[in-house]
Amino acid sequence: MNGPVKLTLQALAILAACVAVAVMPSYVDLFQLMQFTLFCSMAVLALSLGFIWGFGGILSFGQTAFFGLGAYAYAVTAINFQDSTPAILLAVLVPALFALALGYFVFYGRISDVYLGVITLTVTLILFNVFNSTAGDAYAIGSARLGGFNGMPAVPTFNMPFDPSSILFPEQSWYVTGGALIAVYLGLRLLLRSSFGRVAIAVRENETRAALLGYDPRLVKLLVFVVGGGVAGLAGALYVNWGAFVGPTIFALSLSAEIIIWICIGGLGTLIGPIVGCFLIEYLVSQIGTQQAFNANLVLGAILVVFVLLLPKGLVPTVRDLLLAAGRLARERNRRPAGEETHALPGGHPVGAE
Repeated sequence: MNGPVKLTLQALAILAACVAVAVMPSYVDLFQLMQFTLFCSMAVLALSLGFIWGFGGILSFGQTAFFGLGAYAYAVTAINFQDSTPAILLAVLVPALFALALGYFVFYGRISDVYLGVITLTVTLILFNVFNSTAGDAYAIGSARLGGFNGMPAVPTFNMPFDPSSILFPEQSWYVTGGALIAVYLGLRLLLRSSFGRVAIAVRENETRAALLGYDPRLVKLLVFVVGGGVAGLAGALYVNWGAFVGPTIFALSLSAEIIIWICIGGLGTLIGPIVGCFLIEYLVSQIGTQQAFNANLVLGAILVVFVLLLPKGLVPTVRDLLLAAGRLARERNRRPAGEETHALPGGHPVGAE
């Protein structure tokens, strides 16, 4: 698949996504629209890990740490200022700064990838226990009580920029969340097409060779990690806007594992793969939740095993490979002279091949 064709397909996919976001409220009821709003916020979270893992080579088992910090930063700021505009900004900034601090010690300390996964997982457990132990009047930031294991209910949802009196309706929140998903996808796509993106991929492939070319792999991986943390924080703000609630369970290890499942099923090393995997699994889980015959975790485990064994690359890379193979086959057929016969003789030599 050559460059112009690939860019055309990407442009058509983005256009289709924009049209889907625009017309969705006209074709589904409010409950389904709220479900798709949740799926979009989770897809932004999937993109954050898909970016740092698939293109930076950084497997974070604790991506919910940045997701939860973004959610709490949004809730605390929105309650204190009664305005979602600075709350969204801080929801991105706080986890990005936390990722900067954590990543500095990890990458400049030359900690191996295995220990990086353990560290991020441990940080998630620490944050869960910290926020779970804040049940009391003393644990408050301004007028926002953290609430401990009860969480923070009645969090102000999105409003028009710098206009707290103009609260967004669910349909408008859908436009914001769906638009944020498209914007994050486009932003990461442009970042990967830049010189920094190409260097990040080079570092992922071979750190030693990238260092010999004059790049600092530690700095590159740190910046990739910070971008992923900021995107996860934005996903946290979108999630809180959907439910108007945040609690310590947002740091749950089950969600951390679920993000990895989304990416494995959708396809590692792509940006569309995590989105597809997230929507597919979240929709399946929501449908399983309407009945009692099957356990959702059992079904998820079975799906993961099947995909690992049969489609190790994931859905999107597999479909892409099939399309490339079909394109090559079509081009080979078009190159054959008209009327050429390809019947084989008993000896295996094709008639008309000379």
